[in-house]
Amino acid sequence: MRGILSKPKAVLTTRPGAATIRLAMAMKKVITIQPDSPAPDGSKVEFKKFEKKPDAQSAPGKLTDDTVFRALRNVNDPELPVSIVDLGLIYDVRISGDDVGIKMTLTTPGCSMGGMIAGQAEEALKAIGARNVIVQVVWDPPWNPDMMSPEAKAKLGVG
Repeated sequence: MRGILSKPKAVLTTRPGAATIRLAMAMKKVITIQPDSPAPDGSKVEFKKFEKKPDAQSAPGKLTDDTVFRALRNVNDPELPVSIVDLGLIYDVRISGDDVGIKMTLTTPGCSMGGMIAGQAEEALKAIGARNVIVQVVWDPPWNPDMMSPEAKAKLGVG
């Protein structure tokens, strides 16, 4: 059997006739299980589905500018060890019930990681209870280092 698990909460799919089960976890680690070879201690392999438990912060109607910015502080530019908030990439946040829209920019228009950063921002907001998230990447005004927070400037050594 062969299957791929793209996220820990995803369902394992298999292909009949394959000799092994391969799991590709979100952390990019591949595990191969030989179903015809029992473990040395005789134990069995079991698959469990883990559901994310909602916390008080993710309750509907609890989204505020503060909770949105706190969530976005957990999203780092992959090329810099600084959050997209501290880099000054977030231009606008709009909240309507459980829906969130953000306008953001990137450090350069040719940034190859833009899609990934926008996707991480969307996931961070959904993790705190946003039902629908719209991430709009804009180029006006263009980003410049003066938009960074004092903490980000100090971390990156920018005067």
